[in-house]
Amino acid sequence: MPSIAKRSIDAETAMLALKAAVHKADTLNLKMCITVTDEAGHVKASLRMDGAQLAAMQVATNKAYSAAATKMATHLWYDAIKNDPPLLHGMPHIPQLVIFGGGYPIKEDNEIIGAIGVSGGHYLQDMECACAGLDAIGAPTS
Repeated sequence: MPSIAKRSIDAETAMLALKAAVHKADTLNLKMCITVTDEAGHVKASLRMDGAQLAAMQVATNKAYSAAATKMATHLWYDAIKNDPPLLHGMPHIPQLVIFGGGYPIKEDNEIIGAIGVSGGHYLQDMECACAGLDAIGAPTS
């Protein structure tokens, strides 16, 4: 039977990334939601910090899903589609696709093994917290 082998982030690494993002949010005095998914966009670890907006949980999960599903950081999407009206008006209507910052694929040896999504601040703050999670596990931010 034909099959393929694929790599996936483990639970310990997912929690390490999540905890680092929470720590960064604490240093910025922000209440964030953080989600880490596996390579298929399925939730591996997730946390809504005390006081974080309820809606931010779904946004964080969608950012992580978007990064895993498209193999691209969410902040790169707007520049990729802003000058293409059909894409600019169509892509934001794809369920779970987020086109602003805060979601990053997690790569190991240039292979997607998961993703992280952060929401609760301005998207630039979300990106900063997500990058702290990536840095903690030695994953590239691009």
